[in-house]
Amino acid sequence: MARFDTLIHQPVRLRIMAALGALPEGAQLDFGALRDMLQVTDGNLATHLRKLEDAGYITVEKTFVGRRPRTYIALTPKGRQAFTEHVEALREILGE
Repeated sequence: MARFDTLIHQPVRLRIMAALGALPEGAQLDFGALRDMLQVTDGNLATHLRKLEDAGYITVEKTFVGRRPRTYIALTPKGRQAFTEHVEALREILGE
């Protein structure tokens, strides 16, 4: 049986993981683009990203483009595996 992950199960974090999981392996998503896609506030997104980062599921890279700060988020291999297992567990629950 696949592993159900209560950290990922929270709705905003599930949507974050789904958005990042749809990217090719190693690809990053800009903080602002992710915020707009999920329609959450900066603070709300930052709080959820911190939890996922602390678990080792994502990496957060802060850089500058010109003089403007930019933050990029990507799934780690551990995060991709955890998300895959979580989705499999949900499918098992739904009987698929």
